[in-house]
Amino acid sequence: MRIYLVGGAVRDQLINRPLKDKDFMVVGATPEEMLAAGFIQVGADFPVFLHPETKEEYALARTERKSGHGYQGFSIHASPDVTLEEDLQRRDLTINAMALEVTSLFDDTPLTGEVIDYYGGLADIESKQLRHISPAFSEDPLRVLRVARFYGRYYDLGFTIAEETLALMQQLVSAGELNHLSAERVWTESSRATMQTSPQVYWQQLFEIGALAANFAPLHEAWQDAKVRETVQTALYFAGQMQLNLSQRWALLMSSLQPSLFYAATMAGEIALDQRATAVAAIATMSDTAKVPKAQSQFATAFVQHVTQLATIEQLSAADKLTLVQTSGAHKQPEKLAQLLVTQQVLALARQHREMMLALGSYHAVGMDAIAAELKGPAIGEALHQARTQHLAQVLASDGPHSA
Repeated sequence: MRIYLVGGAVRDQLINRPLKDKDFMVVGATPEEMLAAGFIQVGADFPVFLHPETKEEYALARTERKSGHGYQGFSIHASPDVTLEEDLQRRDLTINAMALEVTSLFDDTPLTGEVIDYYGGLADIESKQLRHISPAFSEDPLRVLRVARFYGRYYDLGFTIAEETLALMQQLVSAGELNHLSAERVWTESSRATMQTSPQVYWQQLFEIGALAANFAPLHEAWQDAKVRETVQTALYFAGQMQLNLSQRWALLMSSLQPSLFYAATMAGEIALDQRATAVAAIATMSDTAKVPKAQSQFATAFVQHVTQLATIEQLSAADKLTLVQTSGAHKQPEKLAQLLVTQQVLALARQHREMMLALGSYHAVGMDAIAAELKGPAIGEALHQARTQHLAQVLASDGPHSA
């Protein structure tokens, strides 16, 4: 019997990230031996055991073979003759397929500290690549979401998805394999990704490969509008930096479904009201399809219903303020009002940031070659300012609904 620390715990040690969980793999053992040692079996499909003291997971080495569609479409083979290399090969990414041998079932001190790396995980950490281990990656469509989640998790470290891995992800999407995933698994991966420091990365990556259409079709459609998509992505980035909770982040994502929030100058009155009703209906539909928990669904609904009032609190009458307190549910949950206000401010900040990034782009896009060469002194600055102003005006004029 040999015991190994595997997966995320090894990976995060190597990239100096804090350890959240330790997972162990046992080679050469039977379920009977684990039970005799006092471990508690919890896995029905394959042998996974809880340590009697630490409650950490110890799984017997196993192999998997594709036998159907989706995440659960596998036959499992766990026995003492399965090797460490065979077990690690079934994992998704090279950086998740490394191991450290430890002393025993009851002592997780590393024997030598040498990282066991059959598939190039160390090299991929060095080059900051998320790379699949083998063509067997394509057997599990959930890996599309997992890779996108890891991309968001390590985005700030400079990691990217290897081209060949991205190609396999796109093939799985094109083949409709994501349609076989359970809604519960989709939400688990998506909610975890949304709580990363860079949550926008996950959703942007899924959009780019067409993966939103399977479980988040209204969002996929809304993000065809570049202004909506880019603003919400920026809002999600700020939400990660400001450590907003899951309900707030989900509400920002769902604000995509109401384009009038992003075109206030041109979409008002009845259009805004119609879009708000459409957004509320889409949130309800997507909540059912993706099994979004009630807390997140209700908060997102309250946000799109009241975001306009939240943005104009100081202009509301006394009666309107009291109505907002009741209709938003703040009379029962006072903390909810503060969360709604912060969420609105983050969305407003994202809109302002995008506008100024367009201005910055125009500033840098227009240089000396755009003005008359004979100009001298202050006339140069004036001409540059005028040319940049014209450039920005054209950019803003073309920044309309459904722009690419």
